[in-house]
Amino acid sequence: MSVTLRNISKSFGRLEVIRDVSLEIGEGEFAVFVGPSGCGKSTLLRMIAGLESITSGQLFIGGEDVSQKPSSQRGIAMVFQSYALYPHLSVFENMAFGLRIANMPKAEIKRRVTDTARTLQLEEYLHRLPRALSGGQRQRVAIGRAIVREPRVFLFDEPLSNLDAALRSDMRVELTDLHSALKTTMIYVTHDQVEAMTLADRIVVLNAGNIEQVGSPLDLYERPETEFVARFIGSPKMNLLAGEMAAATGAERFGVRPEHIRFADGGGRMSGVLRHLEHLGADTLCYIDADGYGPVLVRRDGIVRLERGDTVFLDFDDADIHRFSDGKRLP
Repeated sequence: MSVTLRNISKSFGRLEVIRDVSLEIGEGEFAVFVGPSGCGKSTLLRMIAGLESITSGQLFIGGEDVSQKPSSQRGIAMVFQSYALYPHLSVFENMAFGLRIANMPKAEIKRRVTDTARTLQLEEYLHRLPRALSGGQRQRVAIGRAIVREPRVFLFDEPLSNLDAALRSDMRVELTDLHSALKTTMIYVTHDQVEAMTLADRIVVLNAGNIEQVGSPLDLYERPETEFVARFIGSPKMNLLAGEMAAATGAERFGVRPEHIRFADGGGRMSGVLRHLEHLGADTLCYIDADGYGPVLVRRDGIVRLERGDTVFLDFDDADIHRFSDGKRLP
């Protein structure tokens, strides 16, 4: 089902946390809300879920105005950061709990739980208690509990943040496979731009209750419309620099991503002194004090054979320069 936000605002007393947000999420789309802590992304998700009231504006799910409807009547299912599993119930019983409360026939409950367990590779764990599961398995059970309800829209509120790095990577792949299999609309909240880039059909970048930019991961990477998006999308973040080169192009600042800067034998666009190297195996991060520009981060493939204190020369292509004034992208 499609989800449409029309001039949505949310205030707690005099504090406005969501400011006149309008957004269209298409049927079957995987949309990711991303932004720093306090930007309003979880509040926006909770308003879609019906867990927070809407101060002003309208919310439509599948073309139906659900702004004033309770959560139970919106056809949504939500997966939270905490697994929130019943410790005394088995995996099967945890996944079936909501269906039993809804008085669904036993045969239908068994069918839904069994089918979902097969999709999530949980079949051999159905009789285990949560304490006998790993973190990733517990999160799959929490997701399964949402799937069995066959909702119109799935909502995820930072579901991977309690997992270690390796499990987060595995679960990102599993979530992508799940979306491909179910073809259901999914809205996912995270502060991790790597999750946003790897999961989303479209990313919604939020800042202080406002939408900064909406687009595909590559749209936001290749053409950030504001300095905020330029800094937030991409890992490591974009270099944003003032100085002679910015002035020459009619901008306050210009941006270049670390992976688009290369070392030159001499000359180049700038020079500087190497402060620090981080050897990561597949690539190397080089921290440089650039003359007239300040700190510059360079990311190069493989191992860089340089030493701290070396003088380096840097170059990059005109096509890789992003120009900004007053925080906005220039043509």
